[in-house]
Amino acid sequence: MLIESRRRAYLNAMQVVHWLPRTELPFAAPSRPELLLPLAPEVLPEFDAPQVEPARVAVNAPVARSGERPKIEIPRPGSTAKAASKPVEEAEAAPVVARPVAVPPPRFALQLLRAGSCLLLVELATGQPFQSRDPSYLLLKDMLRAAGLPDSPQIVGEPVRWPLLVRGNLDQGPQAATDFVQGFIQARLEEAPCVCLWLIGLPAVRFAGEADAEAYYRELPVEGLGTAWALPGLELLMDEPQRKADVWQAMRRLMARWKPSDE
Repeated sequence: MLIESRRRAYLNAMQVVHWLPRTELPFAAPSRPELLLPLAPEVLPEFDAPQVEPARVAVNAPVARSGERPKIEIPRPGSTAKAASKPVEEAEAAPVVARPVAVPPPRFALQLLRAGSCLLLVELATGQPFQSRDPSYLLLKDMLRAAGLPDSPQIVGEPVRWPLLVRGNLDQGPQAATDFVQGFIQARLEEAPCVCLWLIGLPAVRFAGEADAEAYYRELPVEGLGTAWALPGLELLMDEPQRKADVWQAMRRLMARWKPSDE
């Protein structure tokens, strides 16, 4: 009979790691219980399926008797398919984050003029500076005469055209346009203040007065610019002459701001 040390030497020489005797060997060391159970078969995962870990064997598992086969639990294919479908369901249920839509820069041209103690920010509908015989410029001269102001306003600086750049990554959205227009007017007010700022045309009302068409004919307190008067554009007044009556009524209420009294 072989003693235990020699038996293990023979097994190591034959590269036998685990072995199980058919009968109880004399003088043999007691076997470890976990070595008596066969390993669970390896389950090949499907595509993109998570690996299924084999069931762990308890250390204190009962020793299998000779002639009895231990029961092995094999994962069912259905459970693997359910596990594989969970990541897909979670991916489908994840909320889709919408990308912010890029707002195109506004397009307008404004001209600043000075008439007496008032500044006029006027929309250039065609984008070109006023000409002496333009119908819109002649209408502006009539409005200034009715208001008691000089009918030959002085041009202050170059027209403000937006967007500033055709290309580039510079922010040229509505808020940037508002900051630029208001900063341009504030710089002119530091040179020579005014008693009332006329905002003629929707771009002037929107980007200088931060208002919309509902503010026409009304006074607007604008921070940093003082009191502004919102008016429709000259082209709109020519297309809709009935608006001139509303301009005249509002002008009569505000005329005391820039026209000194005779007293």
